Amino acid sequence: MRALWEKLCRIFRIQNKTVQIILTLVIIGSLFFVFMISNVYTETYDIERFSNANETIRAPITIEDAKETEHRRREAVQSIEDRYSISAEITEERIDYVKELFDAVGTVSVKSSESDEEIQQSNAETVQDLKQLLTPEILDAITQNTLVNLVEASDSDRSVAKELLITSLYDAFNEGIRTEGIEETIGNLNQKLRYSSLSNDLQTALIDIGEFAIVENSFFSVNETMEAENQAINNVEPVMIRAGEVIVQEGQTITNELYEKLKLVGLLNSDRNVFPVIGLLIIILLLLGLIFYDMNDFAKHQTLDHRKLIGISLISVGVVGVMKSVSYFATNVNQLFFLVPIITGVLLLKLLFREKSAITFALVFSVIGSVIFNGQIPGSLNVEVGMYFLFSQLASIIFLVKIKDRSAILKASIGAAIVNILTVLLFLFLSYEKYVLLDYVVFSGYGLSAAFIACILTIGILPFFESELGILSDTKLLTLASPNHPLLRKILMDAPGTYHHSVMVANLSEAACENIGANGLLARVASYYHDLGKTKHPHYFIENQMGIQNPHDYLDPIESAEIIIAHPYDGAEMLRKHKLPKEIIDIAEQHHGTTLLKYFFYKGKESGKSIQESDYRYPGPRPRTKEAAVISICDSIEAAVRSIQEPSMEKIDEMITSIIQERLLDGQLDESSLTFKELDVIKTTVNESLNGIYHSRIQYPTGKKTKEA
Repeated sequence: MRALWEKLCRIFRIQNKTVQIILTLVIIGSLFFVFMISNVYTETYDIERFSNANETIRAPITIEDAKETEHRRREAVQSIEDRYSISAEITEERIDYVKELFDAVGTVSVKSSESDEEIQQSNAETVQDLKQLLTPEILDAITQNTLVNLVEASDSDRSVAKELLITSLYDAFNEGIRTEGIEETIGNLNQKLRYSSLSNDLQTALIDIGEFAIVENSFFSVNETMEAENQAINNVEPVMIRAGEVIVQEGQTITNELYEKLKLVGLLNSDRNVFPVIGLLIIILLLLGLIFYDMNDFAKHQTLDHRKLIGISLISVGVVGVMKSVSYFATNVNQLFFLVPIITGVLLLKLLFREKSAITFALVFSVIGSVIFNGQIPGSLNVEVGMYFLFSQLASIIFLVKIKDRSAILKASIGAAIVNILTVLLFLFLSYEKYVLLDYVVFSGYGLSAAFIACILTIGILPFFESELGILSDTKLLTLASPNHPLLRKILMDAPGTYHHSVMVANLSEAACENIGANGLLARVASYYHDLGKTKHPHYFIENQMGIQNPHDYLDPIESAEIIIAHPYDGAEMLRKHKLPKEIIDIAEQHHGTTLLKYFFYKGKESGKSIQESDYRYPGPRPRTKEAAVISICDSIEAAVRSIQEPSMEKIDEMITSIIQERLLDGQLDESSLTFKELDVIKTTVNESLNGIYHSRIQYPTGKKTKEA
């Protein structure tokens, strides 16, 4: 992959960082599109009516079947019977006629019984009196024989008959009597009266009165009927085709109804549209915009070369590829997305690059996860997956601190595992579904397993990026900073003065880099190795000349200069041979830039020989990163301050100022992107550090003075 990338860079002659970033984003975006297209753009089928389905076809979306809904609503309306309203006025009117008749008969009977005449009037005369009391409606409908039977009946029988008839009429009227039901109602009344204990004559009279009283009192109600129909329509739920629902079973005949359903959910070739693809492209463009901003910001503060771009691409595609693979086995029941080791990507990004980039990709992976785990339902996002992935990744980033060794990855994974379990429980508790204890254990186990699988993957994959792609991580730097490293032991044994000088430079450089926002750990480790080349001729460097004659006293200035000038490149060659990271090799090669060896240059001038200034300058290159520039400055300052007799704050400050100004005027910092403000911070930091080292000390008394005391 690395060789392929380098070949592409050579083919297209990419020099501009922005173009490299854009090319990387095109590759990443294309692979994102391939992984997510099936989740937003479902397969379509070339199916004819009345053919047999070659496979089981499921609905890709949730949509209402409007035709079926309308059909069910029509059936519901047709099932509604006509609504009738019962007229209470008619009911009371007909009952009042019956009451009037019985009251009139009672009145006539009472008058007859209360008469002082010795001989009771005849029944004919009583009926005649009764007719004078009744309304014409009653007289027109009731026969003479009925009136006679009522008059001849005893008061008790007549009272029972009245109560029975009125009660029966109320029952009939309250149920509602329609025109077509009058005969049936009269028949039911006659049947009821026939089974009473009344005399036959009285029963006949009641039947005659009932036929007169029973009329239509129930009429068709347009409003009530329409209200019932509307209620029936509202009670019909819309017929929905649910996403994932089986529309056609394998081998089933495609009827007109099934064909219309397939057409409705857009599964026929003729219904294919590009809108889901456009939506997916918009999502990808938004995510790529976020990544571009992060990469561009990264390039402003740190070196972003093709190796790092390859690393970011591999991590991004790898994480999304794992999500896609797991999604093929995930369902609404097993919820395997809890098992995805999603934090692997952000752990690698934080270890290999920076925390800000890890946070950016945490957002990107969460959005992509919500699409990939949508059950291949176009237009839907699985918010639960997005939240779970986001919480898990942010937790791992937060808990990955104090990276002293690879155990920090395990600690971060433990923190992420706790957050995973809490998030899983959150979803289960908020769910409407009922889960048993086993579900809580299984899903929590998924979250726990995901974190520790990610830990194993991160520890296993990290060396690949460090060695094969040459990406420098903090863990790699910490390994290189170990005093037991063979090269550091070589410096300590062969050039102890240089080792001490390197440690001092490391302290100054780390503090300065951290204060200007550069990589302090890289500066410290690179400082340990920057003078490795001095181990080739250790005694030619003054810090290693303890108790011996200076060998430069016996050499021509040009020979001495050649030995001194060679040490950055000797060191770089030794570092390459031991396969140390390129960043450390570059700093070792650049830490003297193209500076002039003034001592030997002026010494050569004093010899009277014709000399070239270029022979006494380091061939470069000049420092190209902030870390290299800081080490270059601190290297010169530490050596210069060490040469000051009785150093004081004023002398140290003056020395630091002169060295920085000299480097600026000589153009040694032109390629390092250091600003004047950052140079002021470096000056202040180094000044404070050196004054802490070379602070004033009391003069301890000599042995003689101690005796006298």
